[in-house]
Amino acid sequence: MEVILKQDIKGLGYKDDKVTVRNGYGRNFLLPKGMAVLATESVKKMHTEILKQRAFKEDKLRKEAAANAEKLSGVSIKVGAKAGESGKIFGSVTNIQIADALQKAGYNVERKNIELAEDNIKALGTYTAKVRLYKDVAATVSFEVVAE
Repeated sequence: MEVILKQDIKGLGYKDDKVTVRNGYGRNFLLPKGMAVLATESVKKMHTEILKQRAFKEDKLRKEAAANAEKLSGVSIKVGAKAGESGKIFGSVTNIQIADALQKAGYNVERKNIELAEDNIKALGTYTAKVRLYKDVAATVSFEVVAE
């Protein structure tokens, strides 16, 4: 029996894969639980069209992310923090402050997509952060921590 998977199934395949399974497994487990659909000719045609459209959309998103990464790679921002006389910061700088600084500079980036090179930034200076814009598209942003 040939089926098209609706979700990832460990040991069988990933979402949107066409796989061949035994009749009983398909009829008694996969189909009733909604994990797969029977791969008839009309479903196969629809599936290929959906994959084409999804590939087109992903390609468009990837191109937009690459253009945004090119813009972001040259950006240098300043993050203000309260600091003592020795240059040590009270607290630390996190991806939240960097996301706010990028927002003020005109770039809309979610904080969960920002990865800092160092775990804790507790001193004044220049640092870098990796900003993920799409699955495999990332930009490196340099930022300077200055005393307020």
